[in-house]
Amino acid sequence: MTKENNTTELNITRERMIQLLNEDLAGEYQAIIAYTVYSQVLKGAAYTDIARELEAHAGEELAHAIKIAKQIDYLGGMPCVIPKPVATSTDPVAMLRADLENERVTVGRYRERIRQAEAMGEFALSETLRAIIVQEQEHEIDLSAALDIDVPPAREPAHKNNGRSQVKNHYASRR
Repeated sequence: MTKENNTTELNITRERMIQLLNEDLAGEYQAIIAYTVYSQVLKGAAYTDIARELEAHAGEELAHAIKIAKQIDYLGGMPCVIPKPVATSTDPVAMLRADLENERVTVGRYRERIRQAEAMGEFALSETLRAIIVQEQEHEIDLSAALDIDVPPAREPAHKNNGRSQVKNHYASRR
């Protein structure tokens, strides 16, 4: 794995941090779009409450995007404008599972970003990311409750698993 592709390396340059934050920003854009769309297309009495919650999540993800863009600008970079691809489905459960997996990936990336920011001495950035993680974990809880499953365990950082992220099916029902 090349240095450029290894996001778990703690001692990174300012330029690499900007690149990684832009990847994170693209993920926030993805979440804004997904939550906006899913909140409007989920139909039926079973999804009324979660659709309202997803609408609120969209606004929170926008706030995250603004905070990340501000940090990219502070570091001397230009915030990206292209979102990561958004999964679509006509199956409400598939939509919610896609959102949950995106949140799991996001939390894992931000945990790494906090370590990297602290190694760089960018403590304000690490605090900004900590505040974002609190909401991202709340989103995981909301989505898991809507799916009637336990919250999946956190992903192990890739550097603790020989460079591979821990990926298992943690979507077993609580019933």
